[in-house]
Amino acid sequence: MKQLVINAFGGPEQLQLVETDHTPLASNQVRLKMRYAGVNPIDAKTRAGLGWGAEAIKDRLPWSPGFEVMGEVLEVGSEVCRFMPGDRAFGLVAGGAYGEELVANCDDLLPVPDEVTDSMAGGLALAGTTAWQALDRYGLLQQGERVLISAAAGGVGHLAVQLAKAQGATVVALASSDNHDFVNALGADEVVDYHDEAAVAAISPVDLFLDLVGGTSGESLLSQVKPNGRVVTVPTITADKVIAAAEQRGIKATGMLKENNQDHLVQLADAVAQGRLKVEISRVFDLADGAEAHRQIETGHTRGKVLLRG
Repeated sequence: MKQLVINAFGGPEQLQLVETDHTPLASNQVRLKMRYAGVNPIDAKTRAGLGWGAEAIKDRLPWSPGFEVMGEVLEVGSEVCRFMPGDRAFGLVAGGAYGEELVANCDDLLPVPDEVTDSMAGGLALAGTTAWQALDRYGLLQQGERVLISAAAGGVGHLAVQLAKAQGATVVALASSDNHDFVNALGADEVVDYHDEAAVAAISPVDLFLDLVGGTSGESLLSQVKPNGRVVTVPTITADKVIAAAEQRGIKATGMLKENNQDHLVQLADAVAQGRLKVEISRVFDLADGAEAHRQIETGHTRGKVLLRG
């Protein structure tokens, strides 16, 4: 079968399409035909040799990226009772979704509700759980609070806007002018062009800042947070600097790593099925064009989600 792998850390050109052998199936596993795999910033950073993801796999190269997947069940292990061949499944895996087929633990996958399209299921798991946990578990967002979301049109951001609004928060979204109509349609109460320094400076103080950009952007936006406010910064590479800058202002700040939580995935999928949550798919690339997909995600200007098609 065809699989995208990296043999060394580096640029998008490190992604090579190769023929690989079929992985044997354990009793608690399923074999999926990949229909869609989410392309996320963590994939590109790991490929480049940056952050915790790269540290975890540096001694296991060659390695295939892809943590977010939707596919059709081809085969099930002897102990699997949740799925049968032909079922649609989605979830979070420990890499390897960038391939025509993959083997995953049954417990890492969930059935796709009938009302959810293949592509939406393919782009939901990683971005959805990150947005949910950033707002709820780490951000402790409460009804009636003001939340500022940077990169609000992006993969995590556009879901966070919808989830925060559903929790009864007032949502202040940062996005380029080209994405204002899109973010407004998601339910944002205020949309500000992050290029407009005066408009950003005029934002009324917020209770929670969800920092999806990090670095100097994350640090500069701390001035829009109330003195007793909270910050959740998602990019791990710059988290320490953003947290230190926040603490100098007396603001409580934390980084985060999402955890795989099946209850969260069930609720997210139900919200999509019921039309309360939309996964925006902006670009779909063929598996052979994985390098181009990574170049797109690395621009930092992607609306919604980018997917690979199996």
